[in-house]
Amino acid sequence: MEIVVKKFDALSLEELHGILQLRSEVFVVEQECIYQDVDGKDPKALHVFGKKSGRIAAYTRCFAPGDYFEEASIGRVAVAASERKYGYGYDIMNASIQAIKDHYNTTTIKLSAQMYLTRFYENLGFEKIGEEYLEDGIPHIQMFISD
Repeated sequence: MEIVVKKFDALSLEELHGILQLRSEVFVVEQECIYQDVDGKDPKALHVFGKKSGRIAAYTRCFAPGDYFEEASIGRVAVAASERKYGYGYDIMNASIQAIKDHYNTTTIKLSAQMYLTRFYENLGFEKIGEEYLEDGIPHIQMFISD
């Protein structure tokens, strides 16, 4: 999988289409969550995605401190169902953490994690903070990492 990091205005139409398609496949169809995915925040985000055989297989969007949370943040973490057995979730998250270091000069990162994925994020060094809450009808918890 080839990992690419781009600002919104550098994305090709094909890349943007692939990103939105993957996010819709994972969050709307697979998780059966009806929500507004195109939320107006993509233009501020740094988009980190993995391409495999011409298709986007993994994705995150990253924000500078103050653009989403007070800290830098990672969201919309998605891996195509057919690609999850290869460890691409870890690859895309490690690339996202590095992209935040490179682009925003910080190692302090916050995210809103779906509860069933807390072990995955803990394996990357994130720690749970606060209490569980519902976001779009799905249990979440905030998680935090800082070097």
